[in-house]
Amino acid sequence: MAVHLFGAIDVGSYVYEMKIFELSRKSGIRQIDNIRHMMDIGTDTYHTGKVSRVHLAELKRILSESQKIMKNYGVEAYTAYGTSAFREMKNSSMIVTQLEQETGIHIDILENTEQRFMDYKSLASKGSVFSKIMEQSTAIVDIGGGSVQISLFEKDKLSASQNLRLGVLRIREQLERVGARSVQNESLIEEIVNTQLSVFKKLYLKDRDIKQIVVIDDYLADAAGNASNFSGTGKVIPGPMGEAEFIDTAALIGFIDGLKNRSTMELSDQLKISDEKIPLLQISSIIIKCIAKALKADVIWIPGVTLCDGIVYDYATAKKFIKPEHDFEQDILTCALQTSKRYKGSEERAKTLEFLTLQIFDSMKRIHGMGDRERLLLRLCAILHDCGKYISMQNLSDCSYNIIKSTEIIGLTAREREIVANVVRYNHRDFVFYEEREDFGILTRSDYMIITKLTAILRLANGLDRSHKKKFTDVRIRLREGQLQISVSTKKDITLEKGLFSKRAAFFEEIFSVRPEIRQREF
Repeated sequence: MAVHLFGAIDVGSYVYEMKIFELSRKSGIRQIDNIRHMMDIGTDTYHTGKVSRVHLAELKRILSESQKIMKNYGVEAYTAYGTSAFREMKNSSMIVTQLEQETGIHIDILENTEQRFMDYKSLASKGSVFSKIMEQSTAIVDIGGGSVQISLFEKDKLSASQNLRLGVLRIREQLERVGARSVQNESLIEEIVNTQLSVFKKLYLKDRDIKQIVVIDDYLADAAGNASNFSGTGKVIPGPMGEAEFIDTAALIGFIDGLKNRSTMELSDQLKISDEKIPLLQISSIIIKCIAKALKADVIWIPGVTLCDGIVYDYATAKKFIKPEHDFEQDILTCALQTSKRYKGSEERAKTLEFLTLQIFDSMKRIHGMGDRERLLLRLCAILHDCGKYISMQNLSDCSYNIIKSTEIIGLTAREREIVANVVRYNHRDFVFYEEREDFGILTRSDYMIITKLTAILRLANGLDRSHKKKFTDVRIRLREGQLQISVSTKKDITLEKGLFSKRAAFFEEIFSVRPEIRQREF
């Protein structure tokens, strides 16, 4: 079977990387080239909101060279992403357009949640090793230039995830701004990191027993194999599949403590990394040291994966070159369930509503024309449908909207989060059509059509269980002769459900031109 050549490009805050891969259904993913270039555009954008002319010219040159390399290899498809440095540009749209016009390479800007989700997929590219690791309680620590994402997993399920503004470049910029001397750096970094970690521990860690930490970064991975050289208290140990990048926590802390006693030149020679990377390695190491002490994990895994590995994994699974072993969709749902739980949502009620909404969605596929992604968004709407009641039962709609808008759900874009927030809001208040809106924000007309359809489905499902008492033991929904026939079995009085159903059914009919009807079956 012929191989497919794919290019993955990560325009990071400090490192530009392009990897070329061979993909085939027989052999899966095989990396054939890796081009890396140090380029500090993050400091520009974190400090001024714009990339400097010097770095912009450099980026254009590198992208043009990447285009030639891909052409020489015969690359058939590529994906290029910009991360936090692009997110914080005041003029990112102009820069992306300019880069594409002059180099031919289009860069999509990843939201933080999308970037972290892609990084998780880079771990999944490790195959069975990743699956084995995730069987135990694990913290994934994803260190970037602008922030750190800490995600907690229990038995292969995401239980909590939070973004902390503790990125390596951001901390370096803070140290420079306060005029810190080199001898003060470690204590100041620890103070900055531990301040945020103490809040994270109080809210999310509690009594969790974290067995291991998985580290994703651009700095420590290159030096991890040397950790045992600096420590007499620990050792590099084999992982579940024999990998050497599993390190005893004591060994890693010993290695990190050893960094401060050596000059930049000495460390560069010893660790085989560039001089300019040493200060960033030291910052990243101190961050990891603080997190390791806070979580009290026994083992740290530093797999050395990058965003490019996640990009190709995402592409390869979408094109069915490989079959995913981990259920990433479930991670998104678990994140929403944890949010609902935090705001005292009823898990049983959410399950009932989710079941009903999916029944309606699946029965109406021929009419609504939506796909699997919209189906996932509908499930999230059902889970988060009443999260705002924690703040105000009277102003449930707007409170729910604000909670969802303000909560990072790993794997969702800002646009998708906006869609979910609006559907939940309009489940509890009069609907405002696209033409009536004054502020459209990031939503397009097409996005708003999705909101309209999902709102109609959620409202109808909510009407079927308006009393929250699960009166229907058996619900069967089917589309027939222009009607959505909802057949239910119950011995209970459903006068309330039937009475409140008509208004919701009228809105549903207005959107889909299909009339819902409740039919009660006798036992």
